[in-house]
Amino acid sequence: MRDPADLYELHPGFDDVTGLAMLVCLDGFVDAGNAGQQMAEALFERFTAEEVAVFDTDLLVDYRSRRPPMTFVENAWTEYNPPRLALYRMHDEEANPFLVLHGPEPDREWEAFVAAVQELVERFAVSLSISTHGIPMAVPHTRPVTVTPHATRPELVAGHTPWIGRVEVPGSAVSLLEYRLGEKGHDFVGYAIHVPSYLAQSTYPRAAIAATEYVAGATGLAVPTEDLEEVAGATDVEIAEQVAASEEIQRVVANLERQYDDIMSSRSDEDGGTVPLSDDGSGLPTAEELGAELERFLAEREGDGNG
Repeated sequence: MRDPADLYELHPGFDDVTGLAMLVCLDGFVDAGNAGQQMAEALFERFTAEEVAVFDTDLLVDYRSRRPPMTFVENAWTEYNPPRLALYRMHDEEANPFLVLHGPEPDREWEAFVAAVQELVERFAVSLSISTHGIPMAVPHTRPVTVTPHATRPELVAGHTPWIGRVEVPGSAVSLLEYRLGEKGHDFVGYAIHVPSYLAQSTYPRAAIAATEYVAGATGLAVPTEDLEEVAGATDVEIAEQVAASEEIQRVVANLERQYDDIMSSRSDEDGGTVPLSDDGSGLPTAEELGAELERFLAEREGDGNG
């Protein structure tokens, strides 16, 4: 494996960066409803981003699978927009600093990339790494957004009930990063936001709002969601109109609502606690079904040229 330091370049002037939370926002893998993507875009639109370190995408990205855009005007190429994978510093609404690792998911050299990020985590004494993305689930849009949390220590997701038991799904660079950082004793928590399967290929702002709120809850950062709320309101109206126009969709949503309500009522045991959904026999997706759903979602993304 190559020297991880070969993969990135540090910018001067950030010697005071230490002990911050780091949001990991890499695109290119499962993100139903564009939950993580919307959150990342909202962050860059609202806050000033200072580039702390930049990665060598020539070594990490397969340009033939994700061709970067170029602009042609009349008889000449006038612009080239290469992919950019970098670590940024931002400040929230209360001027609290935090880090954001943002850009395309590497196509190659995952282990070297993970080792490089680990070097940055240790160099800047990152207190907590956190990721969010959407996954397609059999849930209705008319109920509160649910989530599957995961972390390198159980204490980081205390109070959350697992939705599934054991499942094997396609890997990602972010998942490998979480796994490797956990092996080295670094804290990492991720939130897989449940997006209604019938909205998985669409942009679903409610999922992005949930992602932002979970990030804020885990880090204490002041990250407003007003802009996303405005977009979500308009999207809610569009969804309601589409549902109202189709009796078939109404039946699907009604069935999902009944299943959701049954699941939630069954999550309380005799002591007032909760039980994993995979054990309650309420018609929930099995691990195999969830894995198949994710595989299908990935296949559809690749078919649309988003893989």
